[in-house]
Amino acid sequence: MRRFRWWVAGGAVLFVVALLAVFVFSGPETPPQRRHGPPGTGPLTIVSLGDSTLSGEGAGGYTPDTDGLNGNWCHRSPKATVFETDVPGIEQKVNLACSGAPSAQIALGDVKQWTETSQAQRLAELTRTHRVAAVVIAIGANDEPHFSARIADCVKAWFSSGAPPCSEKLRQDWKPQVDAMVPKVVNALGDVKKVLANAGYLPEDYQLVLQSYAAPIGPGVPENLRNLNGCPFRIEDLNWVRQEGVPVLTDGLRTAATQAGARFLDLSRAGNGHEACTGGDNPASEWFSRLSLQLSDLTKIDRASHATQESFHPNANGHAQFGRCLTEFLGTTEPASACLAGADGNLHPAASIRPPS
Repeated sequence: MRRFRWWVAGGAVLFVVALLAVFVFSGPETPPQRRHGPPGTGPLTIVSLGDSTLSGEGAGGYTPDTDGLNGNWCHRSPKATVFETDVPGIEQKVNLACSGAPSAQIALGDVKQWTETSQAQRLAELTRTHRVAAVVIAIGANDEPHFSARIADCVKAWFSSGAPPCSEKLRQDWKPQVDAMVPKVVNALGDVKKVLANAGYLPEDYQLVLQSYAAPIGPGVPENLRNLNGCPFRIEDLNWVRQEGVPVLTDGLRTAATQAGARFLDLSRAGNGHEACTGGDNPASEWFSRLSLQLSDLTKIDRASHATQESFHPNANGHAQFGRCLTEFLGTTEPASACLAGADGNLHPAASIRPPS
């Protein structure tokens, strides 16, 4: 059942309390009133932490300081998911996510990603000037699963006609790798909760959301695009990503969210029918980038190795849809939901139980 979050209902609650005070005499001692919302001062803020899924990789328009300047390739985009949310009462949106970040860089500690220090520590600094109402996190794919690297392996398999599909080996190791990822995600979520507790936050002062990953590729790629013009993958590997790889990864993240006491937003089916190349001659219907090559980067030594970094990530359309679903999810009290396409073609949160495979 949906209900307004405190940042919507808080004003109404205070108004009712004030009316009651006119008609009811207080006793000799007035019990302390429960505050509504995060402690401290500053704008009410939603914050995103994590890796490329939330940094905005693939959406383009990256801030200059995260587009290779001094070795920083976090690729934060103004079109990233957090900036596509529209939560009532939220005054600012802050993106601390960094492309390629492992769970250890989100957690407290000394691990860096593209020159940037702990995201949890940066969140701690943010609480001095902002009131954090929600923290949305996407992590885990860059731990043992190394999801982006595995997608790259499948591209390499397309070149090797005599070799087996990449999914044959991935199928053997994928579940153990996801299982090894889970405690690292739990630890990172725990550090985020620790940071907020140290800043005086109570659990009910904010929302903590762990989101999973959408499949960037899947069945339905036209034959004329199963090549370097778009999506160079074998059919078996396209099937594996959507039908096995992403669902197993999602189950692991759902387990991590439960263990850490976080809400869970399942994106595993969010992109079905909108994966890279599925639009054929109409890429505008796709929510993920195709094989992308920045030719200008190839002429510069310090940028050449990042020329394909945007490939197979949510594009601006995808981030807009994910932001829409996240907005609606934050307005509910459900512990978990899945982003699924509604009758209007847009994503909305629904029951997160997957159909039997």
